[in-house]
This record gives sequence, C-alpha cells and structure tokens, in this order.
Amino acid sequence: MKKLKKRIAFATGALVLGLAAVWTAGGALSASVNHPLPSPPASLNAQAVQFDGVSGWYAPAIGQQCVLLLHGVRSDRTSMIRRALFLQKSGYSSLLIDLQAHGETPGEHITFGYRESDNVRSAVAYLRTQRQCAKVAIIGVSLGGAASLLGQSPAPVDAYVLEAVYPNIEQAVSNRLSMRLGVLGEWLTPLLTAQIPLRLGVSLDELKPEEAIKRVRAPVLIIAGTEDEHTTLPESKRLFANAPEPKSLWLAVGAHHQDFYDFSAQEYEERVTRFLRTSLEH
Repeated sequence: MKKLKKRIAFATGALVLGLAAVWTAGGALSASVNHPLPSPPASLNAQAVQFDGVSGWYAPAIGQQCVLLLHGVRSDRTSMIRRALFLQKSGYSSLLIDLQAHGETPGEHITFGYRESDNVRSAVAYLRTQRQCAKVAIIGVSLGGAASLLGQSPAPVDAYVLEAVYPNIEQAVSNRLSMRLGVLGEWLTPLLTAQIPLRLGVSLDELKPEEAIKRVRAPVLIIAGTEDEHTTLPESKRLFANAPEPKSLWLAVGAHHQDFYDFSAQEYEERVTRFLRTSLEH
C-alpha cells in the first residue's frame, strides 16, 4: 500500500510539473519582445514615424505606389530593410513597422496575427491619408502575412505578397513541436493551443489564415520554401488553393523557413517586382 501511495504521489507530482512546464512554455511563446532599435541606414533616407501607437520608418521614392513591409514573429522592422532598399530603387515607397509586442511598438503579448492586424490596418490608413499613396501593397513575412489576413477582414490593399504564412495556429504549433519532440510534440499540441484563448483572449477559429484568405479581394503572390518544416509545402499549397484569383505561387526550391530574399535575392526581386507592376500599375 505504501508503495502504491508513493507511486501515485510521484505520478501526481510529475503531472503537475509537466503541466507547469507546458504553461510556462506557452507564456514564453507569446511573450512580448519589445526592444529599442538602431537608426535606419542612411542609404534608405527613411523618416521615423508613429501613429496609433505603432512605430516605423517611412522610406520615400518617386511615384504614388507604396508597399507596407511586415516582419516575422520575434523580429522587427530592421529585418525588412533590404526589401525596402530594393523597392526604393524600383520606384516604390515603403513603410516598415514593428507589429505590436515587437521592436518599439508596445504590446503585452504576441497574438500570432490577430491584434497585429489592427497595426496593419492603421498602417494602410496612414499610407493612404498621410502619404497620399494611390496604390498600396503588402509584403508580409510569416506573422506579418498572417496579420494582413486576420482580424475583422483582410487589410484593404491592392496586392499581397505572403511569405511562409501558417495555415492555422493548431498546425503551426504542431509542426514546431514535432520538429523538436517527434510524436510527443503532437500530444503536447492541444495543451499549448488550449492556452491561447485563456492567455490572449483570442479563439483558435480567429487564427486561421487559410480561411481568412478566402475574403481577399486583390491579387496575391504566395511564396513558400519546398523544404519548410514550419509551414509545410502542402500547407502553403492549401493556402494558395483557398486564395481567390488572380493569384500566383512561387515555390522557392530548396528553401526552408527562412528569409526568401536572403535565399535568392535576384529571383526574389524579379518575381516581386513583376508582381507589383502587374498588380499596382494597371
């Protein structure tokens, strides 16, 4: 009897510790990553801007076509500088922002695109009203792409470039856990995703870019890495299938979940520039 009680006590203790570890992990995944940023490079000729609590840089170019640049999770606007430089040379002004809970834009928690979508809509309004942009496109990387789709409706822009955007939050969490823990990751997924409504006040149904993209009313270019394990190729193809026409898909052969500009800068510039010219200048 004493051995049985000890075993029960041990199992109970292990369960409590395990649940505590999962709860802690959930908190770490959604924790704010605010931090100060350096000045933008002089070559960008960018101006610091703030609106609706959002911090960013506006990099002007000749013309009235503008591109909103949206970084990935736990990153900030500095990761989009190279894109802004090439866009500027191509005649497109750009706005680089920090999404909420990232960089210099305050926020209590990362919400995987839901509250970040408010930042996106504010930025689009800023470009149209304060910078008189006749046409606005979005280039959104991972979290940034999801933020352009989620919320009450997709961002009201004239074109979308979506890079490595997750299909739904359950699959995104499962993929990442499985990469590290194998089958155990699949078992732990419900314990992490169940925390999202409790911690963030956001339902799992509100974190489904693959459904939100069905409401897009502008041309879409989806970019996916063929070796991406975070957002797998079948998942990116499903996102593409759900997008209305006109739409394009670039499969970056050999790319993982990484910066596609770094992976193949020349091809990235050629494909994105061609897409923007077709979408914004006609």
